[in-house]
Amino acid sequence: MMQLNAQQQQQLDELIALLRIPSISADSNYKESVAEAAQWVADALTKAGCDHCEIIPTAGHPIVYAEKIIAPNLPTVLVYGHYDVQPPDPLDLWDSPPFEPVIKTTPIHPDGAIFARGACDDKGQFFMHVKALEQMIASNSLPCNVKVMIEGEEEVGSDHLEDFVRANTEKLKADVILISDTGIGSMEAPAITTGLRGLSYMEVTVTGPNRDLHSGLYGGTVANPINVLCKMIAELQDDNGKITIPGFYDEVVTYTLEERKAIEQAPIDDEAFKNALDIAALEGEKGFSTLERKSIRPTLDVNGIWGGYTGEGAKTVIASKAHAKISMRLVPNQQWEAMSQLFKQHFEAIAPKGVRVEVTTHHGGKPYVTPIDNHAYQAAHKAYEESFGKAPVALRDGGSIPIVPMFEEVLGCKTILMGFGLNSDAIHSPNEHYGLANYFKGIETIPLFYKHYCALDKKV
Repeated sequence: MMQLNAQQQQQLDELIALLRIPSISADSNYKESVAEAAQWVADALTKAGCDHCEIIPTAGHPIVYAEKIIAPNLPTVLVYGHYDVQPPDPLDLWDSPPFEPVIKTTPIHPDGAIFARGACDDKGQFFMHVKALEQMIASNSLPCNVKVMIEGEEEVGSDHLEDFVRANTEKLKADVILISDTGIGSMEAPAITTGLRGLSYMEVTVTGPNRDLHSGLYGGTVANPINVLCKMIAELQDDNGKITIPGFYDEVVTYTLEERKAIEQAPIDDEAFKNALDIAALEGEKGFSTLERKSIRPTLDVNGIWGGYTGEGAKTVIASKAHAKISMRLVPNQQWEAMSQLFKQHFEAIAPKGVRVEVTTHHGGKPYVTPIDNHAYQAAHKAYEESFGKAPVALRDGGSIPIVPMFEEVLGCKTILMGFGLNSDAIHSPNEHYGLANYFKGIETIPLFYKHYCALDKKV
């Protein structure tokens, strides 16, 4: 277990206090806890030394905004994060209560990791910025202006963030945006995320008879919505792992052999990948590596499926309805609205006559790519190299942060994704955790970004 000095112990204790707050944005029963977390974050930013801090109501959960303005002529960094967390269900799969943080060692985290919902996504990661800012202000080493925006609805699609950003472009005006809500590859071979996939999130309902039916009296005479739904979902991909929706790949970027080789510079061990997930084989689109499948290729996955009787024992019914939630991860040039419409048209077209189909689009977001010749990215590269003692590689990530392309469209500045999490940190899953070494390395690295960014800014 890592030996902590007094400052590190304080930084850890404060994170533990934040993690104890069950700020679950998706569940209205936790509205007061979400508000409590917003107040906690505002108090922490004030304590860190921000000159101005406010909690801004929205039609949903509040946004916390703070700033430290050194001088109008200096560059401004806008830090974004979110204090809301995913629901912890299923609770019986947690080794310890999700909102009672515990420190444990693991083979991947021999120095210890903090286990709690939100530890990595995103409380532990955004709080690194608060602690780094506090250190820079206290030591009078902050070289530029800082604005901080921490929202409470990221895990439910950031429904009200865009309205706030569009209404406050002057307040949020900045030269670069910093986000820590991604991964680092590994502590031994660090990486900086330079690309995110887009997202289209759909829900489908297949309706057959006007009520649940006795499967003995009606079986074999009517379409079973659950059977039909399973067959329709299976038809969405072929045996080579390609998505069968007409027009789906029309705008997908084709990479040269040289570009694909550059992507493979980010190391991934297929055997370790399988072992970490306790699976015997990897699957995906034929002709692409594991890293390419999880970064530069689009995907389609069922996120939930239900219908009929699922209680204890037996109930022999043919359900009237069957439902599924389906997400598509998108790559550059694929527009989520267009992909959602293509999905809807295709899913309705392949439905047999014996059922009715309803397709709902929940939310989505565009893909995003950070150019590595941008001087803010170069500053991050120098910061990681100085902190880790090894130059980081550029890594395309498979996840989605829909607000990132929106920031560039509305605020006109690039986003640098300075993540410190690991793929094994179980975000969105039971036993989510965040390595202590990762947490403290982030607090160490972030001030180095400011140093190099402002030095490079003077040269530009």
